Amino acid sequence: MEILRTFDLLENLKSYPPKDDILARRSRGKWIKYSIDQYIDISHTVAYGLLAMGFKPGTKVITITTNRPEWNFMDMGINLAHMIHVPVYSTLSPDDYLHIITHSDAELIVVGSPALYKRVAPIAAKIDRDIKFILMDDADDVMTMTKLYDLGRENKERFASVVEENKKNISPDECASIVYTSGTTGVPKGVMLSHRNMMFDSHGHALRQTKNYSHKMVSFLPLCHMYERTMNYEYQELAISTYYAESLATIASDLKDCHSDGFCAVPRVLEMMYGKLEEAGKKLTGLKAKIYWAAWDYANHFDNENTGWFYLQKQKLFDKLVYSKWRENLGGHEMLVVSGGSSIQAKIVRCFNAAKLYIFEGYGLTETSPVIAVNSPADKYNVIGTVGKAMDGTELSFAEDGEILTRGPHVMLGYYKNPEATKEMIDADGWLHTGDIGFLKDGKYLKITDRKKEIFKLSSGKYIAPQVIETLLKETDYIENAFVFGAGEKFASAVIIPSYAKVKAYADEQGIKVETKEQLLEKPEIQKLLNHAVATVNEQLAAHENVKRPTFLFDEWNTDNGMLSQTLKLKRRNLQTRYAQVIEDTYKTA
Repeated sequence: MEILRTFDLLENLKSYPPKDDILARRSRGKWIKYSIDQYIDISHTVAYGLLAMGFKPGTKVITITTNRPEWNFMDMGINLAHMIHVPVYSTLSPDDYLHIITHSDAELIVVGSPALYKRVAPIAAKIDRDIKFILMDDADDVMTMTKLYDLGRENKERFASVVEENKKNISPDECASIVYTSGTTGVPKGVMLSHRNMMFDSHGHALRQTKNYSHKMVSFLPLCHMYERTMNYEYQELAISTYYAESLATIASDLKDCHSDGFCAVPRVLEMMYGKLEEAGKKLTGLKAKIYWAAWDYANHFDNENTGWFYLQKQKLFDKLVYSKWRENLGGHEMLVVSGGSSIQAKIVRCFNAAKLYIFEGYGLTETSPVIAVNSPADKYNVIGTVGKAMDGTELSFAEDGEILTRGPHVMLGYYKNPEATKEMIDADGWLHTGDIGFLKDGKYLKITDRKKEIFKLSSGKYIAPQVIETLLKETDYIENAFVFGAGEKFASAVIIPSYAKVKAYADEQGIKVETKEQLLEKPEIQKLLNHAVATVNEQLAAHENVKRPTFLFDEWNTDNGMLSQTLKLKRRNLQTRYAQVIEDTYKTA
């Protein structure tokens, strides 16, 4: 059937054979599973319950929770009841929560746990509007999902016909969801997405999927982010089972326990997995170590376009001796991994692909529902360093300065209560201006080079694209993260976060004794090591792009302290403020 509204996915699932684990959640080490029939029934029950609570069509309903099947029950139930879903991260600051709850006009907030309820309820109480709460976990003193289900069942006869009329009459072009961008600058904006926006997009990448009804995927990226959300819609269209990880700390064991066939990730997660594989090799000795590092070197330089017999025989040998062991620790299956959110280092893609943990990189924005382009497993061709071909039905163009423009059914309805920002984003001809710079490799494959707003100019008039340099720095052995700056200055510089584990291991090998992290960075041998890493990157850059006078610090960048966005991108404005003195000192004698 043609899927045009979110809840059409439920009707489409009826066309598949019965399945007892279309959705599953791991709790305290055990999987709680829901069948296709249960998913459909509970979603409708939620709709009846919401209507029985007195909410009207167009009501905004916020959900704040970690990933779990109940998120899907609410998602479908909200839309079946002709209401608008406003999914929100569970890790925002009080100011962001206050802004979103106020701005969205939400009348109901659904939270996952008592701890979240205690955080959010006092914030909502500051708003001069009647806002009700529902708790997903069971509790005595607040409305819960269990009580909502009871209310829905009690009122099924009363509201079943209303929901059936909604299913007939709701237009695909109505707003189904408002998604607040996490943003690297400024306050979050509410992106209005229609049913058609989301279903066009999820169907577009479903066409490129090679997994099917017999497979299962683990989900751990926040469902409130459009990337993971439409991947979940894709899984539902194809009746792929979705297993929600217990937590970020249990991803590996969750993948192993359910024998997953893949997952979605942002580059930072894959970088951490890559780092653990590298650390595993350092624990080996003798012949085992030699074999491991030979396999590691092969994987890091793997050429997926080389089909030579001898080249592939080496892969088979290393697979038997090393790569298959990696997969065993993740459940034993060959995997399909989608990476998005920001650029990923090519060596990580090569390494995982060699081990049959195939990474396919994609690209998009919340405002484009979100996927614009993605490498296609169905094509059996992965152009490393690009985000693949534009999706079918998606128009792509480039402004004179290289900015990527896109047009099509995936482009948002606009920003909620912000027509001025909408006009800035979407021009009179319907082209959405992404703010990203890129080009088509071989005239087909989209390659992103930088963020337009992040590119800055030196005092010499030369332009610097910081993301490119930061990615290269992170590809070196001893650098974990980097922030490149220098707008209006004579040269570019950077605050660089070294990998403590790797630097400490090097120091131990060299017999360097220290008592604190800071003392480690003061050692001439360590300074020489890190400066050499920067020098190797500078050799790959134009002279004006060279990073000079870098500052090395052991510091923490995360979402809690505001240095990273919810999708783990650098929040440059916040970093600029945090390191204002460092930046000033860098250019004092320049």
